[in-house]
This record gives sequence, structure tokens and C-alpha cells, in this order.
Amino acid sequence: MVFCFSVGSDLCSYDVPPDTYSSHRNRTTKCPTLPVHPSASLPVFHRCIPVDISCYAKFAEAFITFVSDNSVVHRVIAGVMTSREIIMGLCLLALVLSLILMVVIRYISVVLVWILTAVVVVGSIGGTGILWWLYVDQSKSVDVTLPALELEVAKDNQKALLIYAIAATVFTVILLLLMFFMRKRVALTIALFHVAGKVFTHLPLLALQPVWTFLTLMLFWVYWITVLLFLGSAGSPVQNNQTGLVEFRMDGPLQYMVWYHAVGLIWISEFILACQQMTVAGAVVTYYFTRDKSQMPFTPIVSSVLRLMRYHLGTVVKGAFIITLVEIPRLILTYIHSQLKGRENACARCMLKACICCLWCLEKCLAYLNMNAYTATAINSTNFCTSARDAFFILAENALRVAAINSVGDFVLFLGKVLIVSCTAFAGVLALNYQREYTVWVLPLIIVCVFAFLVAHCFLSIFEIVVDVLFLCFAIDTKYNDGSPGREYYMDKALMEFVENTRRATERYSKVEGESREMKSMVS
Repeated sequence: MVFCFSVGSDLCSYDVPPDTYSSHRNRTTKCPTLPVHPSASLPVFHRCIPVDISCYAKFAEAFITFVSDNSVVHRVIAGVMTSREIIMGLCLLALVLSLILMVVIRYISVVLVWILTAVVVVGSIGGTGILWWLYVDQSKSVDVTLPALELEVAKDNQKALLIYAIAATVFTVILLLLMFFMRKRVALTIALFHVAGKVFTHLPLLALQPVWTFLTLMLFWVYWITVLLFLGSAGSPVQNNQTGLVEFRMDGPLQYMVWYHAVGLIWISEFILACQQMTVAGAVVTYYFTRDKSQMPFTPIVSSVLRLMRYHLGTVVKGAFIITLVEIPRLILTYIHSQLKGRENACARCMLKACICCLWCLEKCLAYLNMNAYTATAINSTNFCTSARDAFFILAENALRVAAINSVGDFVLFLGKVLIVSCTAFAGVLALNYQREYTVWVLPLIIVCVFAFLVAHCFLSIFEIVVDVLFLCFAIDTKYNDGSPGREYYMDKALMEFVENTRRATERYSKVEGESREMKSMVS
């Protein structure tokens, strides 16, 4: 009240008409009794924000009081703050482990790939055998004298085990057949991993690409949220008769700006990721098709960025737009499915899930084709459609090799991510165990594990892009060159050995097949 009379400003609740502020009978309850500090206001999104920092003192005091009174929040925040040095050290450890793993894969790729392949095969065979053993044991233990309900449950369990055993057998047979037919292609995966390690040795700036991409995405997302807030307070101010509050309602073309802004979020995010793929592809292509590695540009990454900005921005924009056209319907169907959860029938639910799954698969296939189209663009400097067509035909000609590289290679890199997260979490448990005053370990460990997985995913994803680019370069190299004078290969020595071994095996097979078909003389 003192503030009201001394400053001449009336601040009351929304149900008090402004023209009755001074004469309202419930003034003591409807208008503030605490002093409000006078401060100039700053308009932000059509909202009055005080300029004086001291105005936020009450809010800070209330927040601190809440944290102090809440024992759980206090213990969690205290655990994070007191272990911040350990958290920072473990995050640095995850970064170092990711870099080390990228180097180690180069030298132990042969042993690593074959060990993982053997583990998968043995695990599949062992799991199938255990399921059949459980089915036989369950069949022998079924007692027909049991009550009807228990006997029915036992028979259902028996049928379930039979179905699981049959499914596991089919999966194991398919897996063994794939391993048998792709056993020679695994050697190509090993060679590509070895060469990818050399690429990072010659182009160390490739390891920094995830950092620049992450910072660019963060800046764009901050800008996008800022524009979204402006859109939230755009339009014409209209008073709500029920609540008495003023709302901003968008009408006309302005109401479609939110959808336009949402499409921009997906498109530009995909564009930024595509720029990273194009940059990496350009640098790796330069490395592969340079015979004398000492004659490479001083900074192939910078040269690739400049070529991207000067010649290939349209290619990247078109590729990102194609992914956006597929991703938007998938997100819409996902939203509809979440809104109708529990209210749709089984048929509608099945159809929605099938559509979402098909669109997701199409999106992944297009993303993989786009990345190879960027590589073809970096090699031939052709437009997006021509590059996508060339990349598609080359991948189709090497379908089995593509399957081997994507199955074995992705599995190896996934296990690498699991290894980095596990080592970081184990180091965190050991470090926190020696600090017994930390009462809450859960949140620090969760923070460390999430950061470790993101770091490992970023670095190993770059490694995966390098392997895919090297494979397309290798396929084009072997298609147009045969090692003869004037048509020498550009490939690395490890890939050259793979080609020579494959050629010798093919020649031996042709020789044996020719001898088996040769006409033999009749012997009396």
C-alpha cells in the first residue's frame, strides 16, 4: 500500500477492473501488500522483464530455500557438485578412450572382427541348443495327472518353447549361411578398417568434425527456440472472457508460420549433418585418389569445406530435403499413434506401426544412399541426381560386400561404444568408491555414461562414414582400373592385397572348373 500511494502504481489481481483500483472495497486482499521495487522494464516477447538485477533476489532466495528444504534434491545436487572434478575427469577419459579405440581398431581389426564373428556364431548355436534342451526337458516333465488349469499352462509353456526353438534354429541357419557366403567379404571389412585408421593418421582434423557439427547444431537450435518464442507472442492481443487474461492469437498467414518453422528445424538440422558427411567424403576422396600422399593439400578438410561452400551446397540441400520429406510423415504418424494409444483397435494399431516402420526403413535407406551420393559428387563433381544414380548402381553391383561391411562393421563399432561406456562407468565406480562422503552416486554416473556414449557415438560415427566412403572409392577404383599399365589402382596396399588374393582365388576356381569340364579319353 505504501508503494501504491508513493509511486502511484496499482498492481492488483486480474479480476479487479483497472478503473476501480483506487476505490475497490477488497483492496487489502486483491492488491499487493508487500513493497514492489521500482525498476525499468525491458520488453521481451511482449512480456515486461525487470532490468534491475535485484528484482530477482526474491526468486533466487525462494529457489535456494526449496533446494535446502528438499532433502532428495539437496543430496542429488550436492553429490553432483562435490564430484564435479571426477565427472570432468571421467568425461575426458571417455574422449581419450574414443580416440584410442579408433587407433587400436586399425592394428587389431583382423583379430577383433574374427573373434566377434566367432562369438556371434557360437552364441547362436549355443542358444538354439539350450532352447531345444529346455523344450525336451519341459516335454518330459509334463504330468498328465495335473489339474486341468495347471496342465493347460504347462502345455502352453511347451508350445512357446517349441516356437522359440524353431525360430532360433531358422535364425541360426540363416546366420550360418550368411557367414559362409560372406566369409570372403569379411576380409574386405578388415582391410577397410585398417585403411580408415591410416586416414585418421594422415587427416587428424577429421576427429574434430563432431565438435564443429555439435556446436553448429547448438547455435541453430538456440536460434530456432528464440524464433519459436517470438512466434508464441505474435499475433493480435485478445482478452479471454473466461480468465480475463490477454492472449495472442495468430490469424491469417501467420498461423501457418509454426508449421513452416517446424519443417525448417528438420530440414536445416539434416542440412548441417549432410554438410559434415560431404566434408568428410571430400577429404577422404582426396586422400584415396592421391597416389603420392606427400602431394596432398596442407589441410584437406579446409579444402573440402571450401569446395562444399562453392560448388555443392545445392546437392546437400536437396539431399537433406529428401530426408525431410520422409521424416515429416513418420513424425506425424508417430504423434497420431501416441495420441490414440489405448483408443484404437488392433487393426489400426498394427497398420500405424507398420507404416511408421516402413517410413523409418525408407528414411535409413535414403540416408545411406544420400551419403554415398555425396561421395560420388566429391569424386565426379556431378549433381545430386546423377551422383545418387551412379552410387545406387555401384552399391547394387556390390550388394554382398555392402551387406558384409554394414553388418560386421556396424556390429564392431556398436561393441566399441559399449566398451567405452562400460570402461568409463567402471572407472567412475572405482573413483566414487574412494570418496565415501558422496552419498548419491546415481546422477553423476548417469551423467558420465550419457556423455561417454555421445562421445563414442560421435567419433565412431565419423569412423563409420570414413569406412563407407572408402568402400565406394574402392568399388569405383576396381570398376575402372585393373592394375595394368595406364590403369593402375589408387587403393592402399592393404586393399591391394585383398584384390590380389581374390584374383588368385578366382583364377584357381576357374582353372579347377575348366579341368573338370575337359573331355576325358575313354579307357577300355
